Amino acid sequence: MTTAWEEYKKNLGDSRPWHLLNKDNYVEDSVQLNRYSICLECPELINTTKQCKKCGCFMNQKTKLKMASCPIGKW
Repeated sequence: MTTAWEEYKKNLGDSRPWHLLNKDNYVEDSVQLNRYSICLECPELINTTKQCKKCGCFMNQKTKLKMASCPIGKW
């Protein structure tokens, strides 16, 4: 049985909030916009905060990172 922390780390993938500090970690704007548009249509998105229910990330930021991935495999 996995703990909540292990599940959180698995859903987060290889991205961490501090990776946002280095623009070398960013994807092109078109990739970010495509990812974010997928998130906006997803039932796992909390619309008021734009957070993912699965990983807890703020998706307008997570979608910018090269090493980030969708916790349910949509991008």
